[in-house]
Amino acid sequence: MSKSTLEKFYQSFQKLDAKSMAECYHEEVVFNDPVFKNLDYAQTTAMWDMLIKRSNGNLEIDFHTVMGDDALAQCIWEAEYEFSKTGNPVHNIIHCTMEFKDGLIIRHTDEFDFWRWSKMALGLTGVLLGWSPMIKNRVRKIARMSLDHYLKEKG
Repeated sequence: MSKSTLEKFYQSFQKLDAKSMAECYHEEVVFNDPVFKNLDYAQTTAMWDMLIKRSNGNLEIDFHTVMGDDALAQCIWEAEYEFSKTGNPVHNIIHCTMEFKDGLIIRHTDEFDFWRWSKMALGLTGVLLGWSPMIKNRVRKIARMSLDHYLKEKG
């Protein structure tokens, strides 16, 4: 049952359907990845909505290697898009782990190689400094400010 929730989530993501993605989350969800930390339901669902809208339809999602049961599921998902701040093409490979409660996602953790991502997204800055805590913290801060601004705009 929960493996099907993961599949519904990524099939909705492929369709750029943030509303259907949000339906897969439990109201007590906690989301984490290398950029966003400890997001709650409103923040998590707004993050996906913001990322989809800012992609201007220029976002391709694929997912594979799905494993799991009613408590835990994992997959590899890949995103190809143009990073909005630089216009650079990105092909990010992400390992996802989802924990479930009542058939919905209660904990969503995405892991990816931040330095690999930063080299594509940030160009020379990412190549030279993408491994550093300074760049990672700056990206986190800017991303969080963007999300907070997006949430404020949505009301």
